[in-house]
Amino acid sequence: MPVKIRTIQTAVPATQLAQDEIRDVFASQPNLSRLGERLIATSFNSAAISTRYSCVDEFDLTLPQPEQPMFYDRAAGLLLSPSTAERNNVYAKQAGTLFTETSKKALDACEDLAPEDITHVITVSCTGFYNPGPDYQIVRALGLAPNTVRHHLGFMGCYAAFPALRAARDFCLADPDATVLVVCAELCTLHVHSSNDPDTIMGSAIFADGAAAVIVSAKGSGPLQMDGFETVLTPVGEEAMAWNIGDHGFEMVLGTYVPHIIDEHITAALQPLLDKDTDSELSVEKIQHWGLHPGGRAILDRVQNRLGLDDRQLQPARAILDRYGNMSSATVLFVLKEILDSAAADSGDRVCSMAFGPGLTVETGLFTVSRRE
Repeated sequence: MPVKIRTIQTAVPATQLAQDEIRDVFASQPNLSRLGERLIATSFNSAAISTRYSCVDEFDLTLPQPEQPMFYDRAAGLLLSPSTAERNNVYAKQAGTLFTETSKKALDACEDLAPEDITHVITVSCTGFYNPGPDYQIVRALGLAPNTVRHHLGFMGCYAAFPALRAARDFCLADPDATVLVVCAELCTLHVHSSNDPDTIMGSAIFADGAAAVIVSAKGSGPLQMDGFETVLTPVGEEAMAWNIGDHGFEMVLGTYVPHIIDEHITAALQPLLDKDTDSELSVEKIQHWGLHPGGRAILDRVQNRLGLDDRQLQPARAILDRYGNMSSATVLFVLKEILDSAAADSGDRVCSMAFGPGLTVETGLFTVSRRE
């Protein structure tokens, strides 16, 4: 029984950040060493990002500055350092908007579905916490049935869309009448702060805010059939990528060795997924489209070179990185949507998608493009 993604819908906050403008803000902070200044210039300039989006409207230079800024004192040119509680309070106020906006877009995109047809809601986020949480808010805001089954996957990082999609597929395989709404929303920019630390600087240079919603069902038509998923832990890398809670926001550890680890282990991490496909002869060369999570330009470069992919196959991931940056768990869904929206995706084409996160965890998924409606 094939289970399909019926739609992928996305949303971003209103505040757009130009990479060169936000670079200059970070580079002008008085606490920086000369090395820190150089690292900021290098990290921002080499990120292959033009624009990102943020829920922090204090970064919008076209708006009046609030009387009591929390994140950026524009008059003084200073990045401020609110506590983790203050940052999380903003998350609790703003995350629900993105969760519900993308959920409604997904439901509206499936004209044959009514709110009461949604049987399960899975929400995903690693950039904040509150309860009753976004899963509850979605049920209330969309008028879903009060007995809708709800799950929340929290604090998993950039790969978390895959466990959510895998769970949605399993629900549909177990119950052919199930229809699952999966929503990833991340407010990464709540946690940026000035620093001389290379990992922190890299996070400030690439992370952004955004959300994506998917409806999964064995009923009805959809553009993408879900064929299978796999998860692999690399033998090394536990210390190279992590996500910790500090006193002044969540702290990303994104070591410079991460691209090297992925380069060394991506082939072995991908093979279990290929081995269990119904096409016993499936290989990298037979897969037309690659939905890679753009964790950074260096990661994309390493995967492309190691797997022998051409520039066309990397175009969706590079385009999303350029326009949106790294929105953690939501990003790979933006990439899959980019593939589906392109004229190059034909019925029967295979799509391999993957994302990387703390552990070092490699999550992969195989899909088949369905007949385009």
